[in-house]
Amino acid sequence: MIESAIAWLLQLIAAPEVGLTSVFLISFISATLLPLGSEPAVFAVIKANPALFWAAIGVATLGNTLGGMVDYWMGYRAKQAFAKERDTRWFRWLARYGAKTMLLAWLPLVGDPLCTLAGWLKLPFWPSVAYMAIGKCARYLSMTALLLYVPDGVWHRIGQMLA
Repeated sequence: MIESAIAWLLQLIAAPEVGLTSVFLISFISATLLPLGSEPAVFAVIKANPALFWAAIGVATLGNTLGGMVDYWMGYRAKQAFAKERDTRWFRWLARYGAKTMLLAWLPLVGDPLCTLAGWLKLPFWPSVAYMAIGKCARYLSMTALLLYVPDGVWHRIGQMLA
């Protein structure tokens, strides 16, 4: 049952006729539920149709930012539910720098928990979302530019060195 549901979802998000929908879903899910990388989906859509460059970047940024907003909300609600705050360096660092720390929401492994902690600390919501969107957009622009404009031979050589 679960295998068929996963296969259906993978078919849905891989469908070429819904490329931007796929980018949105993958970007949203990768910021919330599953540790997915959304950059390959953005790159694939842009590689298949270069005219969709800005649309794909925008849709990916929107999906990933909305996912970050869900993380923020979960942190906010978790604090209300547990009502205990631990004073760790991590919390103090986020509280000290405030919403600007959301520029780092694009980082692998720590970006999504940063969004959750921002909600836990009740950092200002809209400034947090704005910085989150800026950071995520910068990530998509830089990753996609690297993948598009660095010759394939360079990536093959890097892959051979790592293998």
